[in-house]
Amino acid sequence: MEGDRCEYCNGTIRERILEREVFKHRAGFVILENPRVGVCDRCGHRYYGAALLRQVHALATGEVPPERQISVPVARAG
Repeated sequence: MEGDRCEYCNGTIRERILEREVFKHRAGFVILENPRVGVCDRCGHRYYGAALLRQVHALATGEVPPERQISVPVARAG
């Protein structure tokens, strides 16, 4: 992934460790802290490796217990 070209803008993908990233899964939302992801240096598009996506799936489906859970406020727009 590192050094590959972005499929959207042809920028360069650089590996970065983010503070946190939110993933939407069919079983719910998962937040990972300090994930290592590919980020385009031009448009910011993010690229995720297979191991990271397997971790998201395992957390979302309950195969692996989360370290902790948080409460998120929800409201209807408008």
